[in-house]
Parts: sequence; structure tokens; C-alpha cells
Amino acid sequence: MTTPPNVKREQYKTLLKQLDLLLINSVDEIANSANFCALIKQTFDFHWVGIYRVFKEELMLGTFQGPVACVRIPFGQGVCGSAWQQEKTIIVDNVNEYPGHIACSASSQSEIVIPIFKYKEPSHSLDGNKSKAVIAVLDIDADILNAFDSVDSYYLEQSVELLSRYL
Repeated sequence: MTTPPNVKREQYKTLLKQLDLLLINSVDEIANSANFCALIKQTFDFHWVGIYRVFKEELMLGTFQGPVACVRIPFGQGVCGSAWQQEKTIIVDNVNEYPGHIACSASSQSEIVIPIFKYKEPSHSLDGNKSKAVIAVLDIDADILNAFDSVDSYYLEQSVELLSRYL
């Protein structure tokens, strides 16, 4: 059963407030990302919530909540590697139909992956624009089909933007 969009929006608004309070007093990246994953899992009871960090040319498993997971994901492969490569959020309604899906758990049925960016201040750029780089991805799996939509995408993108300030 999926949560109605208006209820989900309110859950996300509360989550953002809680995240802000959790993160503002901590300077430890591991504690921040661990609490971040735990709060999302606790709020929505997703099957798996975790962060894969960019390490050289692959994603390396970071903090997570849920069953054991794949440790390494190559650039451009699976949903996580594709979100990193494309630098955009990817929603998969049915992971069994996603070409190249990397199955870490047979229970996962749908997935959303959001890139986490770190912004760099311009050094001597004439235009003053900040550059950004993907430093990690937030990966969330659900044990039901079609679990994610534009409401999830919108609020999870805000959530990772908040987290990125504390990484």
C-alpha cells in the first residue's frame, strides 16, 4: 500500500526539520550519514536505505539501514552507477525490468537513487559560478512495485542537499 501524496509530503516536511536538528550539532560525517539513513528508514519503513560514496571509479558502500548490500558498484552500472554518471535522480518502478540492475536483495522491487553533490567555491573563475561534483548517491529500495514518485524525488533531493552541507 502506498502513502497518499499529501500525507507523504507532511512526512517529508517533518523529516527535513528533524534532519536539520540532527545534523546541525554534529561534525562527524559518518554519524551524520548514519543518522540520515536511519531517520529515512524509520520514517518510511523502506526495505533498504543507504549511501554509496564515490571512490575512484566506483561507488563504495557507506552507511546504510537494512539487509547486507553490494559493496562496490562501477561507474555507469546499475541504478546507482547510472545516477552517478547522469548526475540526476533515477526512479525505477520495477527493478526486474531495469536493464543492468544490480540485485543486492531479491526483496527489492522498486528503487530511487539521488546523487549527492558537493559544491566547490569558484577559485579564479570570471563568472563566479560554483562547480559541483557527485560525491555519493543515496539509494533507497522498497519491497513493493512503484513505491517512488515525484514527491519522493523532490523531498529526497532537498534532504541530500541538506546532508551535503555536513559531509
